[in-house]
Amino acid sequence: MLLVLPERDEAEALAAELARLGWQPCAVHKELLAGEDDAEDADWLVELATAPDGTPAAAHADFLTELADRADGFVTSIN
Repeated sequence: MLLVLPERDEAEALAAELARLGWQPCAVHKELLAGEDDAEDADWLVELATAPDGTPAAAHADFLTELADRADGFVTSIN
């Protein structure tokens, strides 16, 4: 799962908190999404594969969506 957030600070803070809770890998990336052509418009992605309980991150889509919504972001799958 990818949490897509507009601000780097929010993405890094959220990734740090999720990593502390046991989510993996919690990698933060900057990426232009489809339709964007300006690096200034790039979003920050928090990549999650596994929840603390060992289940796939996708099994917790509602929880992750709620977190992303708080930061004016959204969630999408990696596939």
